[in-house]
Amino acid sequence: MTRAVYVAAREAGSNKGVVALGMVEALSRKVGKVGVFRPVVRAGRPDGLITTVLARFGIDLPYEMCAGVTYDDVHSDTDRALGEIVDRYRRLAARCDAVVVIGTDYTDVGAPTEFEFNARLAADLGTPVLNVVRGLGRTATEIAAAVELTAKELAQHHARELAVVITRTTGQVSVAHATPVFVLPESTTLRAPSVADLAAACDGRLLFGEEEGLGREANGLIVGASSLPTILERYTDGAAVIIPSDRAAALVPGLVAAHTAPGFPNLSAIIMTGGRRMPPSVERLLGSMTIPIPVILTDRDTFDTATRLSAVEGRFSPEAQGKVDAALRLFAEHVDAEELLGRLAITRAVAVTPLMFEYDLLDRARARRRHIVLPEGEEPRILRAADVLLRRDVVDLTLLGDEERIRAKAAQLGLAAVERAKVISPFDPELRERFAQEYARLRAHKGVTVERARDTVTDVSYFGTLMVQTGLADGMVSGAAHTTAHTIRPAFEILRLGLVSSVFFMCLADRVLVYGDCAVVPDPTAEQLAQIAISSAETARRFGIEPRIAMLSYSTGDSGRGADVEKVRTATELVRERRPDLPIAGPIQYDAAIDPSVAKTKLPDSDVAGRATVFIVPDLNTGNILYKGVQRSANAVAVGPVLQGLRKPVNDLSRGATVKDIVTTVAVTAAQVMDDPAEIERAAAAAGGTTG
Repeated sequence: MTRAVYVAAREAGSNKGVVALGMVEALSRKVGKVGVFRPVVRAGRPDGLITTVLARFGIDLPYEMCAGVTYDDVHSDTDRALGEIVDRYRRLAARCDAVVVIGTDYTDVGAPTEFEFNARLAADLGTPVLNVVRGLGRTATEIAAAVELTAKELAQHHARELAVVITRTTGQVSVAHATPVFVLPESTTLRAPSVADLAAACDGRLLFGEEEGLGREANGLIVGASSLPTILERYTDGAAVIIPSDRAAALVPGLVAAHTAPGFPNLSAIIMTGGRRMPPSVERLLGSMTIPIPVILTDRDTFDTATRLSAVEGRFSPEAQGKVDAALRLFAEHVDAEELLGRLAITRAVAVTPLMFEYDLLDRARARRRHIVLPEGEEPRILRAADVLLRRDVVDLTLLGDEERIRAKAAQLGLAAVERAKVISPFDPELRERFAQEYARLRAHKGVTVERARDTVTDVSYFGTLMVQTGLADGMVSGAAHTTAHTIRPAFEILRLGLVSSVFFMCLADRVLVYGDCAVVPDPTAEQLAQIAISSAETARRFGIEPRIAMLSYSTGDSGRGADVEKVRTATELVRERRPDLPIAGPIQYDAAIDPSVAKTKLPDSDVAGRATVFIVPDLNTGNILYKGVQRSANAVAVGPVLQGLRKPVNDLSRGATVKDIVTTVAVTAAQVMDDPAEIERAAAAAGGTTG
């Protein structure tokens, strides 16, 4: 049975989208596939909330299936439109485990009857209503009256109220009501339009700069019709400057220079009016530069552009990631999602989807609030990931590098949350000396002196690893701009417990599997293979995956002979001797390990065959082929490699890592941190080493 909730508001400007996004995220943590449905959309352009939800949560549904009818359809024949909406909704719901329905926007109709339309529709769809009431501009008494009025209207149209969310409040609000009431304060970030919103409002097109900058919020408008010195004295951080295009040649280079200069506020955009391009020589100059902000050209005149842009309000779009993150954080902080899901009778699904696994990782990291060091502090992808992590309160962060350059680059990219990160230079004299003494102590048996160590520890990978070693950070993530060897060699020297190996979390459509070791140990012995299996089982359990180990080979059971099979057979027996509590099968072929029907034929008496969760490969060659083959052919998400066998976590990124990859890897690293000495002892035993 598909569960659904209808998010409806009685008036415009209610921040209904915040509530809708929050509910999609809450449901995504519990069920396999969440859909979004807007009964009424504007004609002529895609709906921003639908496209934002589909993009943000990776929902594999066509846009057309998520949209009902247009406002014109409702105006011309309301009853027919209602029938079409119900039919479209049922087709969507048949493909989903849960659906969030987002009510109308009060942009094309604005009539008092529109809330009645939403109430009637919610009743027709059989969906309870999350009643959104705007608090802005109202006293506490007026808010309470609005809550009661909307609840009464819902009841009159036979719609069930699930709960009330009072939004955009500026003071203390407390309302006694028959259903739960949640209160969301006003947010300046959500009010601010994005640069993309401004560009759309004036029919502008991007002339210079990266499209990524279109998602940044514009925190003000300045008409720059005067000289450059006058504009520089007036503009503020995050402002968009409107300039006539016939003066752009004189102003744009100076504004770009000011944007990148220390001590000057950072602009969100430059908008050129009048439709004239700059002289070719100036465009050639700008084309040879890295332009860190969007420069937009519109054919409209300055007065018309300024008038239009001053009326633009913030809205959600796939590009406005900062706004989406701010909305999700606001909802998470002020709404008890578990209570709402309980009222919807939502229980966690047995299957674990990639999105559910991702949210589990973020929740685990957020609950433990670890401190992670990112050595590549000047890399733009690292900065963008840091902004996401800090805005969503997942971890505390330290960035390594030159503080002035890091702060300037973050400001240029519009990454305000990076201000909350600590920035340390690897040449900090006090820490350099402290780390040199520690590294020389740890590597004295290799002839490392303090003098030599002083040079070594200024390398960002060594510096970050020594921060972890000395307790200044709980873990480290690097590799976006460095090789794997450069990232993990210090960890091998400083943090090793025993055999260091790795796993990939393979997120399939309906489950998460663990593959080990596909990245570190080239040709493990039987002893090492047993250690990898035990370490991988411990890692799986740490992340909520019940370990059932399949020791992979080209043969199943006693059917084959040969050195490679015997190695796997010996490793399997070693695991059984050392950890009789771990379910294990081996040697076993992949099909027998994962497919219950094959398992019945090849290994009918095994409690692992057909339902394995931890797959141990016999060598690196096999492992690399296996995980990449599954990743590409099954469209699986591969999270890793996640290192195991270290006292404290250090993880490596691919140099092609996306911002999302970095965020996920940081969350994994935070979840790996071990506090309990007994837990560290178990990890050391699994890796075949000691904690001493």
